[in-house]
Amino acid sequence: MTYVSKALRERIQQHFKNRCSYCQSSQQFVPIAFEVEHIQPVAKGGTNVEDNLCLSCRMCNAYKGMQIEARDPATNHLTPLFNPRTQKWDDHFEWSSEGVMIVGKTPVGRSTVDALQLNHYLRLEPRKLWVKVGKHPPQG
Repeated sequence: MTYVSKALRERIQQHFKNRCSYCQSSQQFVPIAFEVEHIQPVAKGGTNVEDNLCLSCRMCNAYKGMQIEARDPATNHLTPLFNPRTQKWDDHFEWSSEGVMIVGKTPVGRSTVDALQLNHYLRLEPRKLWVKVGKHPPQG
């Protein structure tokens, strides 16, 4: 991990409203500090410029790893993963009717849901509880 200053980390947290850029979980409800994630991994030429950094929960960051593309499960085409700096979440994803599952609406969305395992069973139970208490899905 390359060094990210405290001031830069705070700007990233504010920009992403203290939510994971991928699964939209709120830091408020996750007991492990979110990480500053390199959208384009350093090992693949990415840098610490703010436009290459986003906020990510540990699970999303671990599954993303060095990936920048994945296969769209609907078409099997190699597709770039969601870029939270240049793309809008709502353009590529939506919440299922019960507000628990993330549904990919586009090839980018579907490949990201699959690659980052955004609907992994360990994510679903907390989301169900957050929905039950009116704290999920996040708005805006």
